[in-house]
Amino acid sequence: MTQQSENAKDYTINRLITGASFDAVDVSTRKAMADIGFGILTVIDVAATMQKKLSVEMSTYLILGACNPKMAHQAIGLEPRVGAMLPCNVILRAVDGGVEGSAIDPTASKAANDNPALHAVAGQVRDLLAGAVAAV
Repeated sequence: MTQQSENAKDYTINRLITGASFDAVDVSTRKAMADIGFGILTVIDVAATMQKKLSVEMSTYLILGACNPKMAHQAIGLEPRVGAMLPCNVILRAVDGGVEGSAIDPTASKAANDNPALHAVAGQVRDLLAGAVAAV
Protein backbone atom coordinates (compact mmCIF):
# COMPACT_ATOMS: atom_id res chain seq x y z
CA MET A 1 0.00 0.00 0.00
CA THR A 2 1.23 3.50 -0.75
CA GLN A 3 0.12 6.95 0.26
CA GLN A 4 1.33 10.51 -0.04
CA SER A 5 3.61 11.42 2.85
CA GLU A 6 2.02 13.68 5.46
CA ASN A 7 5.41 15.40 5.82
CA ALA A 8 5.47 16.58 2.20
CA LYS A 9 7.53 19.72 1.65
CA ASP A 10 7.23 22.23 -1.17
CA TYR A 11 10.69 21.35 -2.49
CA THR A 12 10.20 17.58 -2.76
CA ILE A 13 7.83 15.06 -4.29
CA ASN A 14 7.11 12.45 -1.60
CA ARG A 15 5.56 9.06 -1.18
CA LEU A 16 5.32 6.65 1.74
CA ILE A 17 5.59 3.01 0.70
CA THR A 18 4.20 0.50 3.17
CA GLY A 19 4.27 -3.28 3.09
CA ALA A 20 7.64 -3.55 1.32
CA SER A 21 11.20 -3.94 2.53
CA PHE A 22 13.71 -1.13 2.15
CA ASP A 23 15.68 -3.21 -0.36
CA ALA A 24 12.55 -3.87 -2.44
CA VAL A 25 11.72 -0.15 -2.50
CA ASP A 26 15.32 0.62 -3.52
CA VAL A 27 15.11 -1.82 -6.45
CA SER A 28 11.68 -0.53 -7.46
CA THR A 29 12.84 3.09 -7.30
CA ARG A 30 15.90 2.45 -9.46
CA LYS A 31 13.73 0.64 -12.01
CA ALA A 32 11.16 3.44 -12.06
CA MET A 33 13.95 5.97 -12.62
CA ALA A 34 15.51 3.91 -15.42
CA ASP A 35 12.11 3.50 -17.07
CA ILE A 36 11.89 7.30 -17.54
CA GLY A 37 15.47 7.74 -18.74
CA PHE A 38 17.26 8.55 -15.49
CA GLY A 39 20.54 6.90 -14.56
CA ILE A 40 21.83 6.73 -11.01
CA LEU A 41 25.21 8.50 -10.97
CA THR A 42 25.88 8.35 -7.24
CA VAL A 43 24.66 6.45 -4.21
CA ILE A 44 25.35 7.87 -0.77
CA ASP A 45 24.61 5.67 2.24
CA VAL A 46 24.01 8.45 4.74
CA ALA A 47 23.52 6.11 7.72
CA ALA A 48 26.84 4.37 7.05
CA THR A 49 28.61 7.70 6.59
CA MET A 50 27.22 9.10 9.85
CA GLN A 51 28.28 5.94 11.66
CA LYS A 52 31.78 6.08 10.21
CA LYS A 53 32.38 9.83 10.60
CA LEU A 54 30.41 10.61 13.77
CA SER A 55 29.76 7.23 15.43
CA VAL A 56 26.05 8.08 15.22
CA GLU A 57 23.34 5.51 14.60
CA MET A 58 20.46 6.46 12.33
CA SER A 59 17.77 4.77 10.28
CA THR A 60 18.58 3.56 6.78
CA TYR A 61 18.87 6.59 4.48
CA LEU A 62 20.12 6.60 0.89
CA ILE A 63 20.65 9.51 -1.49
CA LEU A 64 20.48 8.52 -5.15
CA GLY A 65 21.98 11.10 -7.51
CA ALA A 66 19.82 10.69 -10.62
CA CYS A 67 20.36 12.23 -14.05
CA ASN A 68 18.41 12.26 -17.28
CA PRO A 69 21.20 13.09 -19.77
CA LYS A 70 18.89 14.61 -22.39
CA MET A 71 17.22 16.93 -19.89
CA ALA A 72 20.53 17.80 -18.18
CA HIS A 73 22.10 18.68 -21.53
CA GLN A 74 19.13 20.87 -22.40
CA ALA A 75 19.24 22.66 -19.02
CA ILE A 76 23.02 23.22 -19.16
CA GLY A 77 22.64 24.63 -22.67
CA LEU A 78 20.17 27.17 -21.32
CA GLU A 79 22.09 28.00 -18.15
CA PRO A 80 25.66 26.65 -17.80
CA ARG A 81 25.72 27.13 -13.99
CA VAL A 82 22.63 24.94 -13.49
CA GLY A 83 25.05 22.03 -13.11
CA ALA A 84 25.52 23.18 -9.51
CA MET A 85 21.96 21.91 -8.93
CA LEU A 86 22.51 18.56 -10.64
CA PRO A 87 22.04 15.66 -10.35
CA CYS A 88 18.43 15.44 -9.25
CA ASN A 89 18.56 13.79 -5.84
CA VAL A 90 16.14 11.10 -4.79
CA ILE A 91 16.17 9.92 -1.18
CA LEU A 92 14.94 6.72 0.39
CA ARG A 93 14.65 6.63 4.14
CA ALA A 94 13.27 4.20 6.66
CA VAL A 95 10.43 5.82 8.63
CA ASP A 96 7.76 4.57 11.01
CA GLY A 97 5.33 2.62 8.88
CA GLY A 98 7.49 2.06 5.82
CA VAL A 99 9.95 3.69 3.49
CA GLU A 100 9.62 7.28 2.36
CA GLY A 101 10.81 8.14 -1.12
CA SER A 102 11.39 11.79 -1.96
CA ALA A 103 12.60 13.40 -5.17
CA ILE A 104 13.71 16.98 -5.53
CA ASP A 105 11.17 19.22 -7.22
CA PRO A 106 13.39 20.92 -9.78
CA THR A 107 10.90 23.75 -10.22
CA ALA A 108 11.56 24.74 -6.60
CA SER A 109 15.34 24.77 -7.02
CA LYS A 110 15.12 26.71 -10.28
CA ALA A 111 13.02 29.48 -8.71
CA ALA A 112 16.18 31.53 -8.18
CA ASN A 113 16.66 31.74 -11.95
CA ASP A 114 14.42 33.93 -14.11
CA ASN A 115 15.02 32.06 -17.39
CA PRO A 116 11.55 30.92 -18.61
CA ALA A 117 13.05 28.26 -20.89
CA LEU A 118 14.90 26.75 -17.93
CA HIS A 119 11.69 26.80 -15.91
CA ALA A 120 10.00 24.85 -18.71
CA VAL A 121 12.74 22.19 -18.63
CA ALA A 122 12.47 22.03 -14.82
CA GLY A 123 8.72 21.49 -15.17
CA GLN A 124 9.29 18.61 -17.58
CA VAL A 125 11.81 17.02 -15.20
CA ARG A 126 9.40 17.49 -12.29
CA ASP A 127 6.68 15.67 -14.23
CA LEU A 128 9.09 12.80 -14.98
CA LEU A 129 10.19 12.54 -11.35
CA ALA A 130 6.60 12.69 -10.08
CA GLY A 131 5.78 9.82 -12.43
CA ALA A 132 8.70 7.78 -11.12
CA VAL A 133 7.74 8.42 -7.50
CA ALA A 134 4.17 7.36 -8.30
CA ALA A 135 5.43 4.21 -10.01
CA VAL A 136 7.35 2.93 -6.99
